[in-house]
Amino acid sequence: MPPNTTQVTRQTLKDEQTEDGSLGYGPTYTATSRLQGTLTKVPESGDVIKRGQELYEVDGDPVVLMYGSKPAYRPLRIGTEGSDVERFEKNLKALGYDGFTVDKEYTSDTAEAVEEWQDDLGLEETGTVELGRVVFAPEPVRIDSLQANAGDPTAPGRKVLTYTGTDKAVTVELETTDQRMARKGAAVDVALPDDTTVTGKIDEVSTVIQPGQGQDDDPSTKVEVTIWLRSSKARKAAAKYALAAVDVTFTAGTRKDVLTVPVTALVALSEGGFGVEVVKGSTSSYVPVKTGLFADGRVEVSGAGIAEGTAVGVPK
Repeated sequence: MPPNTTQVTRQTLKDEQTEDGSLGYGPTYTATSRLQGTLTKVPESGDVIKRGQELYEVDGDPVVLMYGSKPAYRPLRIGTEGSDVERFEKNLKALGYDGFTVDKEYTSDTAEAVEEWQDDLGLEETGTVELGRVVFAPEPVRIDSLQANAGDPTAPGRKVLTYTGTDKAVTVELETTDQRMARKGAAVDVALPDDTTVTGKIDEVSTVIQPGQGQDDDPSTKVEVTIWLRSSKARKAAAKYALAAVDVTFTAGTRKDVLTVPVTALVALSEGGFGVEVVKGSTSSYVPVKTGLFADGRVEVSGAGIAEGTAVGVPK
């Protein structure tokens, strides 16, 4: 007979884990100059820049933000073809310019619209978009910090500033053994400093290598999770915080209305697999079980002879 017994319980089982997170604006990106000259104007930290607006200024001429997931990599002129042409033309159309077809071909019609755009910006009306005149980002940006100041020389490859998105995001570092908790697109609960709990979705999961703290310390590998707070409720609740420490609860799995026992009730059977010691009156016997979700010290079990209220043996 076992030293102690407990009963098989029917319940909802959740594989949950709460970790410390940092509320901010998500990943930081760097805007690098592609132009030779002098920085004549830079924004301030915290400024929000939208499509068509000046990000910074070189030799008195603006470098403009436009929306896109890929960076510019060549000048655009009559005869140029490719997805980068279409990306630029979509922005030009969104800014109110017309008279051209949005497609992958840079035509004379596109050049005429570009000349109008250049005139509005105070640029030389060449009809050609020089490399470095436009910076692409997926959405409006918030200036995080400056890497150079007005009056500094700049050149291709020189860092000008860093920026983030404008939505609030939570960043969490997990141990690699906990990677199962972080699935892209999964919902998480975020507890803010005022104890308000909002829901966010995991947007990005990446592996990062952190250098050792000392000369003899080996680098460590972590799983970095980015969670965007994009719902109206989450945005409103997080608006009062620029930077803050938060608690993030991940749920790797949920099983509703299942039979469970403490993990300590499981015994390894000689024929393989797991079982539990079922106690009936003054006798007991080992019954094979199929295990499911493990969570919070308990495990989902099923098998012949296993029912809610069944007495099973556990250690002292």
